[in-house]
Amino acid sequence: MNRRVRSLAALACAAALALGASCAGATKKADPLSVAVFVPGIASGSPIYEMLVAGATRAVEETPGARLKVIEAGYDQSTWLDSLRDAAASGEFAVIVSSNPSLPELCAKLAPDYPGLRFILADAYLAGDPAIHTVLYNQKEQGYIVGVLAGLVTKQRAGPDARRAALIAAQRYPTLDRLIRPGFEAGLKAVDPAFELEFREVGNWYDSAKAAELAGSLYGSGVEVILPIAGSAGQGVVAAARERGKAAVWFDGGGYALDPVAVVGCATIAQDRLVYERLKAALSGDESIYGRADIVSAKDGYVGFDADADAYRALPEALRAAFDEAVRELEAGTPDFSFDSF
Repeated sequence: MNRRVRSLAALACAAALALGASCAGATKKADPLSVAVFVPGIASGSPIYEMLVAGATRAVEETPGARLKVIEAGYDQSTWLDSLRDAAASGEFAVIVSSNPSLPELCAKLAPDYPGLRFILADAYLAGDPAIHTVLYNQKEQGYIVGVLAGLVTKQRAGPDARRAALIAAQRYPTLDRLIRPGFEAGLKAVDPAFELEFREVGNWYDSAKAAELAGSLYGSGVEVILPIAGSAGQGVVAAARERGKAAVWFDGGGYALDPVAVVGCATIAQDRLVYERLKAALSGDESIYGRADIVSAKDGYVGFDADADAYRALPEALRAAFDEAVRELEAGTPDFSFDSF
């Protein structure tokens, strides 16, 4: 770059700063109908990310002139901020849509440098940032649903005195500690107040061999049912259940496809519907969603259970009747797990 070009670049940057923009964010103005779907992992084989892409795709296809790019960042969480920054700095996108509890913190770091960019984040919570809209599923309800089923299946398979179930997590994080784990335990104790919950950590979201090892040890100790909250590592839990003739319950949809026998139940979230609705509003020019943190629940139809699977229908009729009644009661607000902030 010659001296004159460097001088012009410096003047351009100074002008941007004078107008209140940072040099990092002083890029071309994005087409307001240009959307990036940021997948913090790989979409294929991950139901929650497949639904993320499907919902965004539908919203874009129904909006004349809108366009979509899917960015898969992989499972190494240490790279996500740089991948997001690259997308923001490209100047290509007006909206970045994603889904992960870790993303609000990362997006909040980027937002001041890219004042025209907006973020819609599902399965996440952050209130008050004017560039970010988040929606959190009431995962205490999800945990409760699969907890009740795990408790009933444990009793049916191991006898009325059986009172142990397990949760294997990738790692500890606020949604797990404050919603999923307490909800799962509440579901177990709704079946029998004496239930005990075993808890183990894999240490990451992808080590299925480690998850299988942890699950094998728990199944070997007499646990009948395990809930994995471990991303792709959860497939190791399902493999261990298959090998030992035990059971797993699943979160967020898609679990039955992993094993039509070992996975006996699957709590669901309407991620595709939610992403479609929120992105459609944004593409229609609704700026009121930004700065807002919403919480959606079973009563709204965003949290539920997939009863349309052979593995679930193969369970004893009396067990299914008791479980279905528990789900109906939850949808009607009993027990009440609602909360206004997180």
